[in-house]
Amino acid sequence: MLSVCCFLPAKAQSSDLTQLILDIEKLTQLKGILSDMKTGYTMIDGGYNQVKSISQGNFNLHSTFLNGLLAISPAVAKYGRVADIIMEQGYIVTEYTRTYNQVKQSGGFSADEIAYLGNVYTTLLQQSLQNLSQLTTILTAGKLRMSDDERLRAIDHIYTDTDDKLTFLRHFDEQASILAIQRQKALNDISTIQKLYRYE
Repeated sequence: MLSVCCFLPAKAQSSDLTQLILDIEKLTQLKGILSDMKTGYTMIDGGYNQVKSISQGNFNLHSTFLNGLLAISPAVAKYGRVADIIMEQGYIVTEYTRTYNQVKQSGGFSADEIAYLGNVYTTLLQQSLQNLSQLTTILTAGKLRMSDDERLRAIDHIYTDTDDKLTFLRHFDEQASILAIQRQKALNDISTIQKLYRYE
């Protein structure tokens, strides 16, 4: 009996020791798993932060690009066509005003003809002022999202349109002036003939 009693605790102790060794192995394995999980989490977190950083950087890049499109570069602001458009706009105003006043004072045009000429000049002036308004919008920072190339093409288009309007105005003024001269000559001829008949 005694030997069985002594044997049982030794067996129990051996079983406890075996269990303890198994628990230590499990803890070591668990520690390894936790370490691997931490490494994986660190990698995932680092990757996520990199992706976030890259996407944020990409957004910042887009934002910088888009904001850059709102800014006006010196090359655009100093583009020679800008001065040409403003100068030609000045010519349009000066030349139409001079010719229109001459036509009105010539006395060779009816009220309807003068109204027609005034209509043509007003329409032309309004359209050319729209060109100036578009030019101002293109040259104002923060108004339009355009690249320098797009701005320069738009300015070229405005210049071409303004130049066409000035060419039309000069042709129209020339025709009106020729008509005014012809009518003035006709009035002078009539006046001369009347004077000649009066003296006879």
